[in-house]
This record gives sequence, structure tokens and C-alpha cells, in this order.
Amino acid sequence: MTRSPCPPISDADWPEQISDLRDGFAGNLNVYRTMAHHPALLRAWAPLRQHIVKDNRLGPVWTEVVILRTAVRFGSNYEWAHHVSRSRALGMDDARIAAIREMPDGEDGLIVRAVDALIDNKRLTLDQEAELATVIGREAVMDLIATVGFYSVLGYLLQTYQTPIDAHIDAEMVANPLQEVAENPAREKLPPNQSKPTK
Repeated sequence: MTRSPCPPISDADWPEQISDLRDGFAGNLNVYRTMAHHPALLRAWAPLRQHIVKDNRLGPVWTEVVILRTAVRFGSNYEWAHHVSRSRALGMDDARIAAIREMPDGEDGLIVRAVDALIDNKRLTLDQEAELATVIGREAVMDLIATVGFYSVLGYLLQTYQTPIDAHIDAEMVANPLQEVAENPAREKLPPNQSKPTK
């Protein structure tokens, strides 16, 4: 395999112009150590990340549903593993998380279908937007759209530069792999070109 031209940057090689970001979110994750090859991009990324990850109107659990489904659709093992860990920390059980690989019921299913529509059709229909707005609020709908876009960009970077899963997350997934749920024949399957990430 060809070596990535942009592996995660070590502390020793961290760019001086973004030294203040190293001890925060950017230094904690390989995805941002990869983005640090472009210091101006990482600097510009930081305030948007604050809104998408911390301050959006979806709330933490629905945000994880959006991110996990985006990871499934991109085949991003990195984001899937990291957000399985984060979802568990928020109290989501493995059955709920695993269902996002397929087509969950209820509000999770509504959100998953919205993510799929954005990726497949590049838009929500007005009926779909109205249904979402009734359930989660219009500002949350806009944040859902922005979150899919945000994690799509990260997916492109992760896949292009073959960024490795951070060691502590990899160790967690090995020690405590996601428990699969028994197959439900009534649950909608992903089309063949929408395969779930491998472990």
C-alpha cells in the first residue's frame, strides 16, 4: 500500500502557527492531526466544529445518529468507531447503534432517511423537511444538513489520507466490539452499494 502523504502530525512536527490548537481538540484526534498539514484550514475549521459538535440544535444523541449514518454511507471506519464510542458514552445501547447500519424505527429512522436523502439526492424534499421540522425543529434540520456536510468533508480527508483510527478507540473496539442484534426481517436493508463499515 502506498504510504499516505499526510499522516497524522506528531507533536514534534506540529505547525507553530496553530500551536494553540494542539492541546485542545486538534491534538486529541488523528483526523485533525491530518488536517494540520494545512494549518489555515484547521484554524478556519475550529469555530464551525464548535457549532457542529457542541452547540447545534440537534442535541448530542441525534447528532450521533446523523454522524453514525454518514459514517455508514461513506464506509468510514474511523468515524464509525469513534462515534460508536461517543454514542455509548451518551447512553445509547449497542442495539440502537447497530440499527443505524440498517434502517431503525421511529425518530432515528426519520433522521437516517434524511441523511440518505442528502447523500443520494443532494436535498431533502419539502415534505421531508416539514416532517423533520415538526419533530426536531427547523434550526435542527439546518444543523442536520450542516452536520452531514461537515462529516462528509472529514470522510473525504480520512479516506484520501488513510488516517488510522486513534489507538485508544481501536483498543476499545477490540475489547468491547459492537454487539450485533438479531436480524429483523421487517427492517429495511441497505442497497448493495451502501454496505456497512467493516470492523
